[in-house]
Amino acid sequence: MNSAAYPLPQLTKLAHYGFATLFENPLTTQRSLHTTVALTTGDVFATFDALKILSSPTKYTVQVNEDIHITLHPEFLQFVNHSCNPNIFFDTERMELRCLRSIDAGDEFTFFYPSTEWSMAEPFKCFCGSENCLREIQGASFLSQDSVAANEFTTFIRFKLSGTRLQKV
Repeated sequence: MNSAAYPLPQLTKLAHYGFATLFENPLTTQRSLHTTVALTTGDVFATFDALKILSSPTKYTVQVNEDIHITLHPEFLQFVNHSCNPNIFFDTERMELRCLRSIDAGDEFTFFYPSTEWSMAEPFKCFCGSENCLREIQGASFLSQDSVAANEFTTFIRFKLSGTRLQKV
């Protein structure tokens, strides 16, 4: 079992949602969503839709196109944390969650925030610990060519990347 910051025994279980359990780290109060079942690369294991549709991004929205940012339904999906080495992907065209690699039961679900965000409302320092950690997460418009080549992106972000010169990182 892997957790981005702390092993599961130190986390407090808050809620169970079938394929996932929500935990909280009592030291940091950070919440994380963990799978309850093993999943394999390519598995589509859940669907989602928009609880709310907004015209600009917030810390908790996922970008669908230039002017549509959604809060996720089911709401517990907002606790899927960022990683520069993600294990799931939010497909905003099909509104599906898909595994990018095999995930063991108990592992934390993580996704690459720039895969859905062009320019984030609240950029942050990343401490995911992966070999390819970007250190600063700001959105896809701030990525290097190497980061773009190494990750999967939504249709909207791929479209933006194809027509834009990336900023120097």
